[in-house]
Amino acid sequence: MPETDLTSRLTDILRTFQASTPGALGAGVISVDGFAIASELPQSVEERRVAAMAAAMLALGEQTTSEFEHGHLERVFVEGATGYTIIISAGPEAVLSAVARKDAKLGLVFLQMERAAQAVRKAMS
Repeated sequence: MPETDLTSRLTDILRTFQASTPGALGAGVISVDGFAIASELPQSVEERRVAAMAAAMLALGEQTTSEFEHGHLERVFVEGATGYTIIISAGPEAVLSAVARKDAKLGLVFLQMERAAQAVRKAMS
């Protein structure tokens, strides 16, 4: 699949995630190396910095769960005063990162992120 087709497909997945997830402010598909592959993030967000941080946070989360023998990493969850950042694996090559408002229903956000991550895995395979 040509790169532009993949980027377009991933962008569609991100838009579907946002449309089906009340409180979601944005999302991105990031390579495990920390580069943005596709994103639908708020304009105030610096995509390159966020991509690098998300990949690093997922790697750190995986190391932490391994060190404490907590099993497979489900997600990295960051809670701020006004919102959340959630990062999950989307296959061996990618990370899915989402930003949500504080009033978002987290169960729904997690469910929709899993669905989006599955779609990303399929698109990238």
